[in-house]
Amino acid sequence: MPHHNKKIFVLDTNVILHDSSCLYQFQEHDIILPITVLEELDQFKKGNQTINYHAREFMRKLDSLSGVHLFEEGMSIGPNQGRIMIKLEQKFHEDLALNFSHQKPDHHILNIAYHCAKENPSRQVILVTKDSNFRMKAKSVGLLAEDYTTDHVKDVSTLYTGHRLEEHI
Repeated sequence: MPHHNKKIFVLDTNVILHDSSCLYQFQEHDIILPITVLEELDQFKKGNQTINYHAREFMRKLDSLSGVHLFEEGMSIGPNQGRIMIKLEQKFHEDLALNFSHQKPDHHILNIAYHCAKENPSRQVILVTKDSNFRMKAKSVGLLAEDYTTDHVKDVSTLYTGHRLEEHI
């Protein structure tokens, strides 16, 4: 796929806490992990809840994927997959600085997505988050934003109905 047709997905922390295998759900498209996401995941490593498991498992997958490589240029996630890049903090873009507090991690993630969209005008940059309010904030500054729905049922008619027909009894 030509580089300009590949999308860039910027992941929010809650996507990873929801699905530690989310890296493999974006096909040939590229993924950006803001450094803020790694900082937030660090807070969820300890504990016995599902989100704690997802935080630990994602970090293990990322560590084994990275090996000794640096993340500046990104690295391939796998065959027929895109690349993953970790983006370091950037100065708050002037379009965001007046409206969003520098204290909230979500706003740092939003800032990185915004910078990425400005730096890649020929590519679709999409913020992926489970947080509907965060999606509204992204849309308010002109970013594309989507819910992470890979685990949702696409066709309810394929689900088990609870009925079984037994013949010749």
